[in-house]
Amino acid sequence: MNQWIPYGRQDINQSDIDAVVVVLKSDWITQGPAIERFEQAVANYCGAKYAVAVSSATAALHIACLAVGLGKGDSLWTSPNTFVASANCGLYCGADVDFVDIDPRTYNLSVDELEGKLAWADQQGCLPKVIVPVHFAGQSCEMARMAELSQRYGFKIIEDAAHGIGGRYQEQPIGSCQFSDMTVFSFHPVKIVTTGEGGMIITNRKDLYEKLIRLRTHGITRNSNLMKGESHGSWYYQQLELGFNYRMTDIQAALGASQLQRLDEFVERRRFLANRYNQLLQDLPLILPWQHPDTDSSWHLYVVRLKLDKISKTHGQVFEELRQVGIGVNLHYIPVHTHPYYQQLGFAWGDFPQAECYYQKAISLPLYYGLTVEEQDRVVTKLQDILRLP
Repeated sequence: MNQWIPYGRQDINQSDIDAVVVVLKSDWITQGPAIERFEQAVANYCGAKYAVAVSSATAALHIACLAVGLGKGDSLWTSPNTFVASANCGLYCGADVDFVDIDPRTYNLSVDELEGKLAWADQQGCLPKVIVPVHFAGQSCEMARMAELSQRYGFKIIEDAAHGIGGRYQEQPIGSCQFSDMTVFSFHPVKIVTTGEGGMIITNRKDLYEKLIRLRTHGITRNSNLMKGESHGSWYYQQLELGFNYRMTDIQAALGASQLQRLDEFVERRRFLANRYNQLLQDLPLILPWQHPDTDSSWHLYVVRLKLDKISKTHGQVFEELRQVGIGVNLHYIPVHTHPYYQQLGFAWGDFPQAECYYQKAISLPLYYGLTVEEQDRVVTKLQDILRLP
């Protein structure tokens, strides 16, 4: 049996372990100083003013939507080519959700499609309150154009950069929030930087920052300036709104801060491996990832699309045969609108044809910091064997 090569995995070194042990031996293992240090480090890296660490990127998306006032009677639009959390966060707030089809080259939300749909929605009186562009695989969406549309039509932008930390757009770090109200990162183990589970919201707006801090901790404040009436003393706090227990622990934050010190190293290795895939796969019946000239991807994923008219096997056959020989490929993503839950809301196959066409041909190949050249060569050799014409 061949050794399994996963599509992604974390890289934990002794420095990461030591950082966690320091916290475990301290007086604080949750809600302590490690969280603020991690938040400040990420904000500094992105060139942004504020950061709020939370328990997951899903939690981050949820309270980001709440912070801009998304609620019943409003709508959120996002990409169908994403994990379900990018859409579910709107439903959590009682809002309606809709999708904008993807660009067939970047697999990101198409700004051309967005512009047309906004013009139609404006005529119908049903403009969205929030747009959630998803930086698929680590490549930024066309944020400058999207920001122009937000000025014209009045919607808020929450960047779903779960794949994006370490990437750049127009030479600025993803997370700078130059073209958005907030940016959300994920620190799940298969992401570029991990805290085990965890997420973070980045913003340049103080009002949003203060609201996010409350929402992640039950809607509670200890700031006497925000309280209704006089404080009763140093022990006193007030719940100002309905919030959640979405806190990150100091244990997780210590791991994240240690990992962040290697972020550039992680991304550099991923870019090397992605470029190597580009060279090794160029003669196979595949569509390789295309990069917009304004972007510099962090390469969370390396996705190829099969040229099914050039091979004698189906998409499913290629996928399963790779797994049978120890290549842990995956598929990102099943279009959100095709899931049974969303079909119960009125969506159907055929609604977003570019996302559906992409899904029927896409395969995510192994790509992570610890992937060796020898392992990458084995991925390529097995793919060559499986795609070889009879």
